[in-house]
Amino acid sequence: MDRIGNGSSARRQRELSDSRGDPALSRPNVYAYTTFVFVFDSAARPASAAIAPRQPRLPQEGLSMPDPRPLVTVVLPAFNEAAVLEENLAAIQAYLGTLEQHYRFEVLIINDGSSDRTGEIADAQQQRYDNVRVVHHPINLGLGHGFRTGFAQARGEYVITMDIDLSYSPEHIGLLLERIRQTKAQIVLASPYMAGGSISNVPWLRRLLSVWANRFLSFFAHGNLSTLTCMVRAHEAKFAHDLVLRAVGMEVMPEVIYKSMILRGRIAQVPAHLDWSRQIAAGPRRRSSMRILRHTLATVLSGFVFRPFMFLVLPGLLLLLFALWTNFWMVMHFIDAYLDIGPIEGDRVGAAIAEAYQRYPHTFVVGLLSLMLSIQLLGLGTLALQAKNYFEELFFLGSTIASRARRDAESADLVAAPGAAADRHPVDCAHRA
Repeated sequence: MDRIGNGSSARRQRELSDSRGDPALSRPNVYAYTTFVFVFDSAARPASAAIAPRQPRLPQEGLSMPDPRPLVTVVLPAFNEAAVLEENLAAIQAYLGTLEQHYRFEVLIINDGSSDRTGEIADAQQQRYDNVRVVHHPINLGLGHGFRTGFAQARGEYVITMDIDLSYSPEHIGLLLERIRQTKAQIVLASPYMAGGSISNVPWLRRLLSVWANRFLSFFAHGNLSTLTCMVRAHEAKFAHDLVLRAVGMEVMPEVIYKSMILRGRIAQVPAHLDWSRQIAAGPRRRSSMRILRHTLATVLSGFVFRPFMFLVLPGLLLLLFALWTNFWMVMHFIDAYLDIGPIEGDRVGAAIAEAYQRYPHTFVVGLLSLMLSIQLLGLGTLALQAKNYFEELFFLGSTIASRARRDAESADLVAAPGAAADRHPVDCAHRA
């Protein structure tokens, strides 16, 4: 059949060439003849060859299709957690196994310079589980450094941060992932203080401090968030990489919220259950590293960072109203004294002021001091608001430039080594530290 088709095509080309010099073959005749030859060629081919669809190109042998399941990095900062690390990691792994149909997981343990056997146990778990990686800090650097290390080392499309003590059960991982994929948010918080959340077996002092710290921060922060100090969160990895964090301790949690707001990130919440049953069961084997006084001061400072207006400008305005009211009575006392003195030789105004001050010294002192203090608070508040706006603009600009530079570098790497990039999951290429 191929010979018939090739022969017909050759004959058609030859006869068309001859027709250019033959006046008997006019242009319409040439078109008719060409149509006839084309129909003849089509009739000479088998029907299967004429209508057979193009077969899809099969993947070359040795190349595997990328896994469509998103990769999730679970970050577990640990400091002196030898008593609970192995047991709680097994509980986390057991729950992650129930989600393998929808996600791939890696577990990243950050040993923050522990002085007990936490590092040794973490290394043993890395040998036991294929999806566990361990990063060791040479000294105790604090939770803030743990967050930075976790975000930098995470390879997943989503990053989950968890307490290794499992005060929030592993089931919160699934809730956070479901919420962040539904809402397309950049951060999802586990909140025991929102509607549907609950608290169990928490010592009364810690519960009191936690409740009021979150109420305090919620009042000063925008976004109607009920929990800002909880560590259990889901992050969009690309967004988390753009966060430049500087906090050292637990104040890193509200810092993440604040800087996410600067970058116009969407923040959502899910109801959570804060349960200290495991901590109570661990007993004296586990020491808490929480420094209550330092954490309280950091919470107050975080509230100031969220809204300095409430700390300076608003008190300054209230004090100014009080100063105006006090100074009004100071003027009234002066008028009364001026009228009582009557016409005299010399400075009548000065004499009236002296007389009014002798009668009501507290009015003059309180009125003038409150006026001076209110002006200072308003001035400091204005400077704080100005500095806050400058910082937010610079942070937004710097984060945008750094993000674009990182994307450009990653694109250049993919162009320079397309073969190596094809063997890896796209997430692995996009979120390298």
